[in-house]
Amino acid sequence: MMWWLLSGAIVVEVAATLALRASEGGRKKAWLVPVVAGYVVAFALLSATLSEGMAVGVAYGVWAACGVALTAVAGRLLFREPLTWIMALGIATIVGGVLLIETGSAAH
Repeated sequence: MMWWLLSGAIVVEVAATLALRASEGGRKKAWLVPVVAGYVVAFALLSATLSEGMAVGVAYGVWAACGVALTAVAGRLLFREPLTWIMALGIATIVGGVLLIETGSAAH
């Protein structure tokens, strides 16, 4: 259950971040409602994930890595932002680091 909660938190947080980008710095006010609501829901789901017993280092690592990767790809697709091979290598490095944290956590 905790992985489903964390997955939901990640998806909602990425959606809120994309809405923030779509708001163009707050100039498009209609986008601010999904931004605020999304972040509130995302943090509530992250809190529920931690309440289910997931280690904070694992939860935050997975949250951050997936958030970075998904936001970068979605930014490329939706807003035509750059996504270079160097950026992709950085994302892969982050994901690799999170996998190491998860593996180390599972050893306990």
